[in-house]
Amino acid sequence: MLAAAQILEKYAPLNIKIYNKGISGNKVYQLAERWDKDCLEIKPDVLSILIGVNDIWHKLNGQYNGTVEIYRNDYIALLERTKKALPDVKLIICEPYAVPGVKAVDDRWYPEFYEYQEAAREIAALFGATFIPFQSIYDEAQKRAPGAYWTNDGVHASFAGAQLMAAAWLQAVK
Repeated sequence: MLAAAQILEKYAPLNIKIYNKGISGNKVYQLAERWDKDCLEIKPDVLSILIGVNDIWHKLNGQYNGTVEIYRNDYIALLERTKKALPDVKLIICEPYAVPGVKAVDDRWYPEFYEYQEAAREIAALFGATFIPFQSIYDEAQKRAPGAYWTNDGVHASFAGAQLMAAAWLQAVK
């Protein structure tokens, strides 16, 4: 939202449209189920995706039976479908991130969560997408303030964390 606000203010004469179709708690397969209406029908010029945290988080809390292979395969299928329908779309793949030691994020996440992050990085390369390394951005921010300052529960950004993400996103897509 913060990145969108800056873009809309800076480029007001262009009448840019920005849509946020993210739904908290979604995994890749749920994104795919609503993809036609929420993405393909809109026909975006730029498409930014941040997905993956719930694919592991819900597995750890017993609400999902996914694996990193399912995540990878579902994500690739989603992007193949997207590129077929929107061959010129500029893709931005955001790295799923987690801040260890803040409420929901504990030792059970690791080392498996690193595999989800690596899958996102590989998928970005496979599709020639811009990759935004949110994990390293949060890791660096924790040198200035503790993890709970940047995220409320280890996965959802606080206002300060949202600003970190907006700045990184805007820098990456210049």
